Amino acid sequence: MVNNSIQRFFYQIIGFISLIRLFNILVLCFAQYLISIYILEPEMSFISLILDIKLFIIVLLTGISTSSGYIINNFYDSEKDKINRPKRFILGNLISERHQLKIYFILCLITFIVSFFISIKAVLFYSFYMFSIWLYSYRIKRLYWISNFFSTALAVYPFFGVTLYFGAFSYDVILYAFFLFILLFIRDLVKDLQNFRGDWSQQYRTLPIVYGVLKTKLLASFFTLISFILIVELLKNPLGNMRFYFISSIFFVSVWTIFLWTASKQKEYLWLHISLKFWILTGVFSITLIN
Repeated sequence: MVNNSIQRFFYQIIGFISLIRLFNILVLCFAQYLISIYILEPEMSFISLILDIKLFIIVLLTGISTSSGYIINNFYDSEKDKINRPKRFILGNLISERHQLKIYFILCLITFIVSFFISIKAVLFYSFYMFSIWLYSYRIKRLYWISNFFSTALAVYPFFGVTLYFGAFSYDVILYAFFLFILLFIRDLVKDLQNFRGDWSQQYRTLPIVYGVLKTKLLASFFTLISFILIVELLKNPLGNMRFYFISSIFFVSVWTIFLWTASKQKEYLWLHISLKFWILTGVFSITLIN
């Protein structure tokens, strides 16, 4: 009996880690510190930024609020994930839907209360973020004409938490954020191609379903061209050794686009999705190369 309880608790921990996408959360929090250290406040010492309690709370709130977003998104997507991601569905639903909602409301409440210790701006910033995630998961995700832009904006939005704190809105930061937005948007289009069967069965009006696979690939290719323009603009700035990442991005995105046009199976779209996600992650760690 005791062993069964321990085993059940262990499975619930695994389910919770899968539910909140712990790896994504850790990368997001780490990325915020990298942006703070290397871009927003490069003149401050490393120790000073690490020991900055308000910065720590902002990064923590970003992690908590984003975790709540993953939970509510999983809650509304459970039927679709049965088809598109059966393994993730099993892991994510080791915790019952009733308990998922309880955890979601607790995380939202924690974020709302703790943000008062930072400022009213922080309260408004995270309240808007959490409401937008819920709105996207509940309604906007089904609207093909806005869902991709909205989900991509939500992915980039948390990075402006530290920007708001330091009050350092620069042209370089906006350019980099826009470049990240473009790559995330392309990744979102590929995810729709990958999830075609599940989206169609649940009557989601995604771009591939409404306009077809060909036009979706054309749109993705168009945004790769925009990414090239942004790379050229970024290379005009003093990036240090990070310029090698952007130069490599031209080659990577070009080859990736060729494979996009040859892909036709769900597994091939999955690899395109993973490879682009890996390149975005590489870009995050490349921030450390800025002089």
